[in-house]
Amino acid sequence: MTFKPQIKVPATYMRGGTSKGVFFNLTDLPEAAQVAGSARDELLLRVIGSPDPYGKQTDGMGGATSSTSKTVILSKSEQPEHDVDYLFGQVAIDKPFVDFSGNCGNLTSAVGAFAISNGLVDSARIPENGIAIVRVWQANIKKTILVHVPITQGEVQETGDFELDGVTFPAAEVKLEFMNPADGDGALFPTGNVVDELEVPEFGSLKATMINAGIPTVFVNAQDIGYTGTELQDDINNDEQALAKLESIRAHGAVKMGLISNINEAVGRQHTPKVAFVNKPTSYTASSAKEITDSSIDLVVRAMSMGKLHHAMMGTAAVAIGTAAAIQGTLVNLAAGGGELSEINFGHPSGTLKVGAQAKLVNGNWQVTKASMSRSARVLMEGVVRVPYDLNGANH
Repeated sequence: MTFKPQIKVPATYMRGGTSKGVFFNLTDLPEAAQVAGSARDELLLRVIGSPDPYGKQTDGMGGATSSTSKTVILSKSEQPEHDVDYLFGQVAIDKPFVDFSGNCGNLTSAVGAFAISNGLVDSARIPENGIAIVRVWQANIKKTILVHVPITQGEVQETGDFELDGVTFPAAEVKLEFMNPADGDGALFPTGNVVDELEVPEFGSLKATMINAGIPTVFVNAQDIGYTGTELQDDINNDEQALAKLESIRAHGAVKMGLISNINEAVGRQHTPKVAFVNKPTSYTASSAKEITDSSIDLVVRAMSMGKLHHAMMGTAAVAIGTAAAIQGTLVNLAAGGGELSEINFGHPSGTLKVGAQAKLVNGNWQVTKASMSRSARVLMEGVVRVPYDLNGANH
């Protein structure tokens, strides 16, 4: 039997925020993978090293966590007044599945740099020195994001002194603005309520804030599910029973939000919604051994991603946190002390993060015009990724 050789696909391995992913220019992909379908999914799965029953992704570029099992495809934007179209693929680790149902807010911080460095942004929009504002069309959720990329002598400036908890080394600050982050039909709260009673068999009736901002997210009170909101990854991720209970909250929340029709469909939609639990400001020791005091934060938040407690905070979930905090009466707002909150600093497993949002009540409905935060990004490696892949779209 003869085997075809591996193909070479131009790619860039980048860190964005507290995530890492493999970035592609759409036109560099094999023709069959340039459009949605099994050929594209199979290529991305093989690049990352999934599905891997060992859960390690040793034979691919993935890092065996939800934060490092990610792919991005970028192209010149087809939308007016935008520079680049950004498609995100969350690759399952142990299943043959790529989830395109949501965005990755962390990797958004790397999108602007990649777009500029790969000629996807008009050179007239790039200053010799200063800030280039890259207008990103997020194709998964059909939203506009403005990425503020620092430029020095016409090149992307990646190094700097901005520190981001969850990332070891400082880098240049990249400001992100998520414009009109609510769901496309304007249903910021799909149930119409800022707080609902969510029936979950393992817990009974839970108070829940279910919001579509940044990414669909189900917020519950930490104490209602037996936590303090100061947990680190090992406190939850090694407890299969706890993970199953949290997944049940996610599945029932997804039905209540209208994302799926029954809880059995949740397994095929792993990326969304997210589940997060909140509590009032509470002192704790972060995973880096940094002491987080209750006086330095407005609340504590822990969030689940792809079935595991996230090591820091997903960028999209941070948008949901900031948005929910700005709206009076949500569980997030109440945990942060209630009232009018346009900016909060919350504690997560790796440290703290500041996020802001602008919300207003219009004809009895809450509207959010913008959510913002700062991240950092840099290129880790660039060149080609090699992959056993038939150019006709069949994996070996």
